Amino acid sequence: MLGSRSSGSVAAEGALKSLAGQLLVAMPQMLDQRFARSVIYLCAHSEDAGAMGLVINKLLNSLTMGELFAQLDISPSRIVDPRPVHFGGPVEAGRGFVLHTSDYSEEDATLVVDDNMAVTATLEILRAIGKGQGPRHSLFALGYAGWAPGQLDAEIQANGWLSVAADDDIVFDPDQDGKWRRALAKLGIDLSMLSTDAGHA
Repeated sequence: MLGSRSSGSVAAEGALKSLAGQLLVAMPQMLDQRFARSVIYLCAHSEDAGAMGLVINKLLNSLTMGELFAQLDISPSRIVDPRPVHFGGPVEAGRGFVLHTSDYSEEDATLVVDDNMAVTATLEILRAIGKGQGPRHSLFALGYAGWAPGQLDAEIQANGWLSVAADDDIVFDPDQDGKWRRALAKLGIDLSMLSTDAGHA
């Protein structure tokens, strides 16, 4: 289920301004139901490789962390049952990712996005979380959202997405339903004033 990713930080390449470490906020007119009212933490974004992110405000109601630990034969020393499993996106839906604060890192297995956030996709981080030795804050997701080179930039130009700086309060907020409105509010957008057919805020 879990694979490894190379460590390293994501930098802007060429003329493209990398949005890695930002939140993508779906515009109200988003037609793709998989991403309607979604907030995505962008883990990587470059001109050559495209973009990859994790949806942070949609849950897989069919699975809890406690059930996941049981399936992986991990016996946590802490109670993890109430923690939800997120729908990270439609790509590789069986692959798990832990989005977490950068106080935890595994050599050659953690993708450091910026000074505050990182992504790890190993069993070791789940074992550490179960023992209470994991990162300060974490979010587990199955699947991810991916874009080919230039695709995300085109969707942003077409007013499909807005971007805003990420912060722990939104990313790890247990109120999943409130994340979309909070991210828009961080941009200074009043949802009642946002037209569904005008994409510019």
